[in-house]
Amino acid sequence: MADNKEQGGFNRTERRATYGLAGIYGSRMLGLFLILPVFALYAEELASATPVLIGLAIGIYGLTQALLQIPFGLLSDRIGRKPVIIGGLLLFVLGSVIAAMADDIWMIILGRAIQGSGAIAAAVMALLADLTRDNQRTKSMAVVGVTIGFSFTLALIAGPLFNTWIGVPGLFWITAALAIGGILILLLVVPTPEHSSVHGDAEPVPALFGKVLRNPQLLRLDAGIFTLHFVLTSLFLALPLTLRDAGLPVEQHTWLYLPVMLLSMGLMVPFIIMAEKKGTMKQVFTGSISALGIALLGFYLLSSSIWGLGLMLLLFFIGFNLLEATLPSLVSKLAPGTIRGTAMGVYSTSQFSGAFVGGLLGGWAHAHFGETSVFLLGAGFVLLWLLLAAGMQTPTKADAISTDGR
Repeated sequence: MADNKEQGGFNRTERRATYGLAGIYGSRMLGLFLILPVFALYAEELASATPVLIGLAIGIYGLTQALLQIPFGLLSDRIGRKPVIIGGLLLFVLGSVIAAMADDIWMIILGRAIQGSGAIAAAVMALLADLTRDNQRTKSMAVVGVTIGFSFTLALIAGPLFNTWIGVPGLFWITAALAIGGILILLLVVPTPEHSSVHGDAEPVPALFGKVLRNPQLLRLDAGIFTLHFVLTSLFLALPLTLRDAGLPVEQHTWLYLPVMLLSMGLMVPFIIMAEKKGTMKQVFTGSISALGIALLGFYLLSSSIWGLGLMLLLFFIGFNLLEATLPSLVSKLAPGTIRGTAMGVYSTSQFSGAFVGGLLGGWAHAHFGETSVFLLGAGFVLLWLLLAAGMQTPTKADAISTDGR
């Protein structure tokens, strides 16, 4: 790799690769999430819309993403990283344009499915691995992870604000533009590697799937990320409607999400430090799950109070942010070295599957029992997760999967 003089940090190639690919990944996730806080309100007016179909429209990207992200990553080993990423971003553009021009719920479902089919996550991480040294790779991946978290926060804040200016169709046009921008970044900023190879610490390896899928500790974490994104997706089928019915107009939702997201990110930091420095990972982990459950019950019980909903939203996102930070860390500890990429591939597939099932079952609950029943559905899933997590052990070196294939 060129320009390896800066041994203590990123060299020039690594900087371009890390920040360029983080920008591509982050902007793509921003596009997927921008509609999350407003779509349930918009879709009420669409032709043929029902709560189940609205849930399907929100969550179906998770199905196509879950089905295709690992195959696309393996394809990138054969035909190259950049062609796969460009193809995925073009699919994302196509899906966004279809959704932007849709006048009924079925066309939006089609557009969202095509958006998700541009599943470039594994190919992006593989290209990042090609362009970074072993001693810088974990740091590069952490930059990408932080960018994804920032994109989600920005989407919740910006979605309702942009919706008042350009509507949901306009949000889909923005997502198309972001994907086109991602292609330009890939071509103009991200270097092309001299050689591509399989990096077990960054991408799935088919021969290791059996080893990963037989590990009960990893399966427990996969079930956790499935539940977390099940709850998140189903929440936004009901929460925007509940906020509106409680008296908060959609154009003011931004001013609720803004302080909640900023405060929740600040308040999670002491718990992260406590978990890592004082050996209380399990207590923080199970406490975060409990916070989700309490918040979901609070949404149900305080559905007519703006202040109550705001407080519960803060509690929810403190727990959510803590779990989003600690779950990948736990996976990495249990599956170090050349196993990590495969474990993270299964983990990501579980995450996107949770988004799909959350949208579908959340819509079903809304259709049969009313919008606030979605909160009870989520609380039930969180309770099951808490029971599963009660048997969790803080990972040690002895728990980790061997990286030499044994």
